[in-house]
Order: sequence, then structure tokens, then C-alpha cells
Amino acid sequence: MWDNPRLLNAWAGALTALALMVFGVALAQLLVRSPLFPVRELQVAGMLAHTTRAQIEAAVQGRVAGNFFAVDLDEVRAALEALPWVRRAHVRRIWPDRLEAALEEHQALARWAESGLVNVHGERFAGSTDAALPLFAGPAGSEGELARRYQRFRDILAPLQAAPERLIVSPRRAWVLRLDDGLTIALGRDAAHDPIEARLARLVAAYPQTIGRLSRKAEHVDARYPNGFALRVPEHKGG
Repeated sequence: MWDNPRLLNAWAGALTALALMVFGVALAQLLVRSPLFPVRELQVAGMLAHTTRAQIEAAVQGRVAGNFFAVDLDEVRAALEALPWVRRAHVRRIWPDRLEAALEEHQALARWAESGLVNVHGERFAGSTDAALPLFAGPAGSEGELARRYQRFRDILAPLQAAPERLIVSPRRAWVLRLDDGLTIALGRDAAHDPIEARLARLVAAYPQTIGRLSRKAEHVDARYPNGFALRVPEHKGG
């Protein structure tokens, strides 16, 4: 063995690689545990309308621990994403002593029946706002479908210059829509040959010659029929 140069070179190379690996591990441990390279600043990127600097600092308190190399970026990201209005957070190191957190906030689309809000992606979140928003209600997990239907209904209703104020789907998938002028529309359940969007479109097309000509304002429309709809208007109260 000792008189075989090729074998000796192979052993030498292996020992050198092992020594370098051990040195690298020791150096990494030293850097992680060293009081040197402290994190001095957390920079926040992104246009924030609902999340304050105080909330961010409270969320990451105790999580920006150790030095520049030791900070657990995933833990910091998770803490930021736990804030009510933060949808996504991306955290990175910036040499020599900073962290940068890029935050994306939720864009509220509607209120949820029990509590919280629904964003434009159809995701429910725990934010709160004083803004005037429509109300969604439905079974758990229906938030995404409600958001998609809301956008379609709003486009269909545009010729009437009306907007959905309340959108409800029952556990049996029956849909009820209330407009911002107070009119409630029962759309019923989807059917392959007659989707609820088609029923609403027929109602909007017929509106000027029917509901729009009434002397008294209609309060409820049953649009579940394939070839028409039924109206309910408040009784006239004479003096």
C-alpha cells in the first residue's frame, strides 16, 4: 500500500476533503453561535395600507434571534404571514446586518357572514375594515366560488347600474342575490342547461320592459324559472 503512489494520492485526497468538510462544519457552527454579525435592521418592502410597523415589530419580536447567519427566515416569514392583513411574506438576508421582508397584503372583496373578510382571490382572512363591502355567506370552503360568481354577477348587472350587496349560497347550492337597491333575486341551483348566470342575464335583459316600469319598487324576484320570473312588490298602503 505504502509503495503505491496512486493509492496514497487517493487517500490523501480523501483525507483532505474530510478535513475541509470538518473545518467547514466547525466554521459554520462558529458563525452561527458567534456574537459577531448581529442583525441590526428589518426593512419592509411593499405598499402597506393595513399593516403597521408596530404590528410587524411585535410579530417578529424574539424571532430575529442570533446573528445574521442564525436567523430562521422561515420562522420570521410565518410570523409575518400570521398578521391579519398579510397574505404573503418573503424574507431574505442582506449583507452584512439586515433582513428584508417583502409583504403582500390582502385586497378585501367582501365580508364573510360570521366574521372576517374574503379577498379578491376568494381566500378568507381575519382582517377587519370600515369600508363598505358586500356580504358573502355560504358553507365552509365556498369562499372561492362566491368570489368568482360575484365578479360575474357584477358584470351582468352593469347595464342596470346596480351591484351585488349580498350573495348567499345554501348548503344545497341554491343562490340568492341582493342588490344595493334592495332587490332580492332568488337564482336557485345551477343546471347544466340553465346556469344561474344565464337566468340573471335574462332578468337583466327583460328588466327595462318589466320591473323597470313598475309604479312601485319590486322587493323580490324569483328567477328560478326557465322562461320567466315571478315578482313580489310591497302592498300599497293608502292614506
